[in-house]
Amino acid sequence: MAGTDDDPALLLTDFVNTLNIDSATDGLTTPDDLAGWLAGRGLAPGGARAGDADLRAAIALREGLREAMSAHHGPQTADLPAALEDALAALPLRVALTGERPVLVPLDPPGAPAGLARVAAAIMETAAAGTWPRLKVCQEGTCRWAFLDTSKNRSRAWCSMSTCGNRTKTRSYRERRRV
Repeated sequence: MAGTDDDPALLLTDFVNTLNIDSATDGLTTPDDLAGWLAGRGLAPGGARAGDADLRAAIALREGLREAMSAHHGPQTADLPAALEDALAALPLRVALTGERPVLVPLDPPGAPAGLARVAAAIMETAAAGTWPRLKVCQEGTCRWAFLDTSKNRSRAWCSMSTCGNRTKTRSYRERRRV
């Protein structure tokens, strides 16, 4: 997906959206899928290999991010979900001071773990840019697609009003009519 390399918020939504719940497709079913996804976004060199442990780490990171983004619909807390904390703790990262603020930097050597560490570092970049709390997942239970809430009051609940918003509102209307 073009542009995700430059925008950490889009990188994070792209990563979470490797699992499309609505269509029941997963872009990360094998280690080769993971290596290809990372290489395709410039997060790992082409030809880098990923193993089963890397795939497990990627899925844990993805689902931890989805959980954290789900929490952005409610009252904001500084705590990250335990699943995300665990996933981050397993990645090869270090803190570096560059300019006026600390950043997370992946450790060498380049490869799948460092590529996942670059995804994790995007969390810090979005927090510094103020977009972290705007990263959400669709509240439609059959969707759960990650998106960047660009609404003025940060109240967007669905990835798409025309699709998921309409599904939810129609379902709610039908339930009210049955009663």
